[in-house]
Amino acid sequence: MPPVPPGTPRPGAGPTRSPTTMLTRVKSKLFVHARRRSRGLLEGEYASVFHGRSLDYDDLRDYVIGDEVRDIDWKATARHTRPLVKRYVAHRKQNLMLVVDTGRGMAATTRSGEPKKEVAIAAAGLVGWLAQRHGDLVGMVRGTASTTTAHDLRGTEAHLELLLRAIDSATSLESEQSNLASQLRWIIRNVRRRLFLLVLADDRDLDPETEELLRRLHVQHEILWITVEDADPTSIEAGRTTYDVSDTHTLPTLVRLDPRVRAAYAAAVAHRVEHTTALLGRRGINHARIGSSDEVVGAVFALLERQRRARR
Repeated sequence: MPPVPPGTPRPGAGPTRSPTTMLTRVKSKLFVHARRRSRGLLEGEYASVFHGRSLDYDDLRDYVIGDEVRDIDWKATARHTRPLVKRYVAHRKQNLMLVVDTGRGMAATTRSGEPKKEVAIAAAGLVGWLAQRHGDLVGMVRGTASTTTAHDLRGTEAHLELLLRAIDSATSLESEQSNLASQLRWIIRNVRRRLFLLVLADDRDLDPETEELLRRLHVQHEILWITVEDADPTSIEAGRTTYDVSDTHTLPTLVRLDPRVRAAYAAAVAHRVEHTTALLGRRGINHARIGSSDEVVGAVFALLERQRRARR
C-alpha cells in the first residue's frame, strides 16, 4: 500500500475537510488545461465513442482536427470562410455508470502527492460532465470489500455533484479495504440494461475472479478502466514519515530508501502493470493509468480515442 499525504491524520482522527463544489473544480481544471479547440476534440471523442452515427443534426461548430470530413458543411464553410462541421445529438440517452473503488487505499497518496480519491473524482467528474453535456444519464456503483452502494442514473449537474461528493465522503483512512470484484458482481446481479462502465480502480493486482467477472460484464456492457497509481514510497525523501494505510505501520526510512528495496519495488510495480494491461487487453478493455489530477484531461482523451479506434 502507498503512503498517505504528509500531515494526514491516522484513522480515528476524523475527516480532514468538508466537501465543496467539486464539479466546479473539475470544470475549472478542464478549462485551465485544455484550450477551446482541445475541449472540442474531447467532446468529439466522447460523442464518437458513446453515440456513434445514430445522431440527429443539431447545429454547426468550428472544425477541429479529428472531426470526420463527411461532417463538414461545405456551403456554410464557404459563407463563413472557415471550416464548419455539423453538430449532432443522439436519438436516445446513453447510460454511463461510474464504478468507483472507495476503499481505504484510495485515501492514500498517488504519484503527484494528492490523495488518490482526488484523481478519481477528477476523472469521474470529467467523463460525467461530458455525458451530461450530451444529454446522457450518469449513475454510480461504489464500495469496498463488504459494502456496495448504488446511485440512480440521472442527467443533471446537481446529480453529478452529489456523486462526486459521495466518492469524497465515502473514501477515508477509516474505510474498509478494497475489493472491486464486489462492485462488479453487484452489477452482474442487479443490472439488466446495457451500460457504459467507467471503472476507477485502486492500483492493485487483478485476480482470476476479477477477470471472470469482466468477461461476463463485457458481453453486455462497454467498459473503460482507469487505474489510479500508487505513490512510490522508495522515492519519498528521508525527512517525511510514510506508513502503510492497510495497517498504519510506519515504513522505516532506512528500509524504504535501501537501493535493493527500491529495485524490488520497481520490479513489483512493473510486473503488476504488465499483468493488469495483459488481463484487460484479453478482455478487450482499454486502460489508462493516472497519477495526477493534472493528467486526467489528456489521459481521458487518449482513452476515448483508443476506444473509438477499437470499435471501427
